[in-house]
Amino acid sequence: MEALRRPALPEDALRSRLSAAAGPGGEALLRRCAELALGRSAPLLAACVWQRQPLRLRSVPRRGETPAHLGGTTVFGDNVEDEWFIVYLLREISREFPGLAASIDDNDGEFLLIEAADFLPKWLNAENSENRVFLYKGELHIIPPQEPSEQGWAPSAPCPTVPQVLALLSTRPEEFLAAEPIRAALDKRLHGYPEKIQASLHRARCFLPAGIAAVLRLRPSLLAAAVQAFYLRDPGELRACRRPFRTFPAEQRVMALVTFTRCLYAQLVQQQFVPDRRSGYTLPAPSHPQYRAHELGMKLAHGFEMLCSKSSKVAPDARRNVLSGPLWERFLRSLKEKDYFKGEMEGSAKYLELLHMAEDHFQQCVAVPESCDEMSPGDEILTLLETTPIDLKEFEREAACLPPEDDDSWLDITPDALDQVLKEARNESLPSTDEEEQNYDLETVAESMKAFVSKVSTHEGAEMPWSSDESHVTFDVDSFTKALDRILGADSEELDSDDLDEEEEFGFSDEDDEDLDAGNQRQEQKVPPEQLVGGLKAYMKEMDRELAQTNVGKSFSGHRRGAGSVGAATSESAGPDCGAEAAELAPVDVDMNLVANLLESYSAQAGLAGPTSNILQSLGLDLPESTELTGS
Repeated sequence: MEALRRPALPEDALRSRLSAAAGPGGEALLRRCAELALGRSAPLLAACVWQRQPLRLRSVPRRGETPAHLGGTTVFGDNVEDEWFIVYLLREISREFPGLAASIDDNDGEFLLIEAADFLPKWLNAENSENRVFLYKGELHIIPPQEPSEQGWAPSAPCPTVPQVLALLSTRPEEFLAAEPIRAALDKRLHGYPEKIQASLHRARCFLPAGIAAVLRLRPSLLAAAVQAFYLRDPGELRACRRPFRTFPAEQRVMALVTFTRCLYAQLVQQQFVPDRRSGYTLPAPSHPQYRAHELGMKLAHGFEMLCSKSSKVAPDARRNVLSGPLWERFLRSLKEKDYFKGEMEGSAKYLELLHMAEDHFQQCVAVPESCDEMSPGDEILTLLETTPIDLKEFEREAACLPPEDDDSWLDITPDALDQVLKEARNESLPSTDEEEQNYDLETVAESMKAFVSKVSTHEGAEMPWSSDESHVTFDVDSFTKALDRILGADSEELDSDDLDEEEEFGFSDEDDEDLDAGNQRQEQKVPPEQLVGGLKAYMKEMDRELAQTNVGKSFSGHRRGAGSVGAATSESAGPDCGAEAAELAPVDVDMNLVANLLESYSAQAGLAGPTSNILQSLGLDLPESTELTGS
């Protein structure tokens, strides 16, 4: 029932929840955690540039079976790294506060399990995973069904409620710790945080209006809103840019160093856009050394202008009230205790820059009450422009000594680099280029394919065997003979109209059928199974003799017989006809035909994706290039 009350999430959003484990003082722990986690994560989050929204955890009162918790929904947009950064933050919070359990999901459900899909238990699937996956004490925990069936855990068991899960985690968490491969897969995905957030930033020079430079100095988070406005623009929104800009005219532009995320920078750079002549923005020749800076500044100006054109201009100046309350004072005190200002003198330029970043983070993540509507980006921009003095000479002095911008060669990826990324995602290493070290065992290919075919598939698909020695094909001669006898033997079945016509045409009667049935029954009673198997082998041998003279028989490769073998000597002594017949009836080399057909299909793919490469890669086998196969 809890799943029915959960609202559906958009594709680019995730839902997070921090709940206190069962026990006294749970709600007090939540309140204390909210303040402490805010101060401890502020130095890390203040410098973070979010794609769409920052992590916001609000106090949610108890409702039905869902206990009181800290929760929120965050839209991460096109930058999936923001989603995993939130997972990292919640994991660290659960590690610092052992009484808290964190759960995270998005429109795919429990997306943490996707990273460890190859190692999940058989009973766990998308339908029964709700309220079973939690981060507790910094580790991933999975709650199995509490009533195992005879075949193991029942996949159809109902999902537990959150209070039930919290009670289990608080009493015996070691029983629900996820398996080592599952935890290792999650740790691998989160490896590199929080340093990865700083590594994903890109600093570029932009020739933009001085008003935008002043706004970004106070509210760096507005950069993402402007890039999204330009990136997702429509003709209606561009109407504000088909006349001289009212808010950010082109006459007051300065050179500034702007900090993007790589995702925001790529979205801005990769779009081709020619400004309207009436806007006042023109671009130099592409060969100009500052062409990229002019282009980036022009695009940012269009984004900010479109945001301001949609402003209702009724936004109150709530900034002073927000930054003067007791919560802000405790927040600022926590920053100083964590050495956020790095020893900078109060009032210095660096101190004020760090202070503005902290104020920006506080207003985004903490100070907005749930009951009031958030201020739109356009309203924030206009409010900041009204209250912030703009000194053009100061910006010009800063432009004269700007640090170098970052290299953007990461935008271009080579095919080899892409292959490396894909192989790392599959947890594989690149094959050696030395021909002596490349050892492609074709017997392994054949054995792996036979192991794959021997697997029993279900309506959910076929399972890929990880080892060719995992299972072997078994063949029960008696069962096969009985099954074939039931198909071809004496069981009488109803005949359709065509069969009746054929009986009348050839003079068959019911009496003949009865005689045949009686004869077959007597034969079944008298003939032992060994003779039936011998007759079946003779029948199959006769079929092979007939097929050997057709194109079907010639399309298969047979085992090579040695010249000095007993069979060859016998054939020579018996005469040329018998030798030819023996050659025709040489047994088919199943492995050779399998490998030959696979290699032929792989060569026909011409280096592209296809059924052969997909199946073999799923089996853990990598074939060389088709040119190498042809040469070998």
